[in-house]
Amino acid sequence: MKRKIISIPILIIIILVGSFFGFIELKKNSLKNTVVEYLITEENISENEIISSEPFISNLKGNKNYMVSIKLKNDAKTYYYYQNEDNKIILESYTEDGEEHVVDK
Repeated sequence: MKRKIISIPILIIIILVGSFFGFIELKKNSLKNTVVEYLITEENISENEIISSEPFISNLKGNKNYMVSIKLKNDAKTYYYYQNEDNKIILESYTEDGEEHVVDK
């Protein structure tokens, strides 16, 4: 009986921690899909032109905390997008030759 009492709180903690990390991964992957869809439909970039799209936590304030880095074929720049409060996709910055250029201040 004592073993069941100890294992239930541990199980609840595991579920809560797993849910937290699952939520973050879901949010990052959702943003990644939204940014790729935006680039294809609004910016008329072919899906074949997108080499990589990586969601990440940027540790910036507000909606800029979750961003997606985009690399395109035949383009040395890496672009960083986020979704604002109005659900619009915004180019925050890009890097070129190791130098960051902020677009959205």
